[in-house]
Amino acid sequence: MTKQTIIFSDLDGTLLDHYSYQSTAAQPTLKQLRHAEIPVILNTSKTLAELDIIRAELKLDTPFIIENGAAIYIPINTFKTQPEDTEVFKNYWLKSFCSPRQHWLDLLSQQCEQFQPYYQGFSTLSSAELCQVTGLDSAQAERAKQRQYGEPVQWVGDEKTKKLFVEHLIELGASVVQGGRFMHIGGYCDKGQALIWLTEQYREHFANSNVYTIALGDGENDISMLEAADIAVQIRSPVHDFPPLYQQYKTTQTQRYGPEGWADAIQQLLANQLSTHLRQSNLV
Repeated sequence: MTKQTIIFSDLDGTLLDHYSYQSTAAQPTLKQLRHAEIPVILNTSKTLAELDIIRAELKLDTPFIIENGAAIYIPINTFKTQPEDTEVFKNYWLKSFCSPRQHWLDLLSQQCEQFQPYYQGFSTLSSAELCQVTGLDSAQAERAKQRQYGEPVQWVGDEKTKKLFVEHLIELGASVVQGGRFMHIGGYCDKGQALIWLTEQYREHFANSNVYTIALGDGENDISMLEAADIAVQIRSPVHDFPPLYQQYKTTQTQRYGPEGWADAIQQLLANQLSTHLRQSNLV
């Protein structure tokens, strides 16, 4: 039985540098992976609008997961048949896991009034304000605001009030996930659930293959993805420690940050596969 490797990767702070949002250091490895036909699945808190641009820049034509596991977009004809429980959306098969954004905006505005002085949501920030908070340019900020399933908020209050806010949201049926800069409020979906579902589609597609998953991420919102993969790679962050993993025993922690660490880990884990395909394609 052959082995099919699939890579699931976070973006901010992982494949993209935390400060510059650049992936330059990972580009040669991404090129090797394309030639080796090893899919790289972006699994991120970012939006569809953001991924349209980023995937083109990274030269990726694989499925991708948006908004912390809220939905998976699969380019039509990725698999021989359309997966069950998906709908056609433009050039994709779309698998959704939770309620749309408006549900959570209504919940925040109607049932969380006492906490409103202590946070800023994407929906209330202008593009200029979001640029200031994130370092994105105006076009990137506009795309980041085009969310479909959840609402990121920047907490500006104290930790005690934040704890009460999170508890209140959970009582109302929301999930609260801490990302690199924002808390993401939405339904009960996560990057791990999306990884498991999409991996199963690959298993069905590659009927005679043993599908083997590698996940790479740096933040708390990556924990479920890292714990669901066969091998977890924690990317060193310049702004926080490695989040603890409790259900993963095959874990690598990088020495370098962001895309440099990403490339180091992939080269170490897939050295044999990448070198073989490099020789075959005369890329060395």
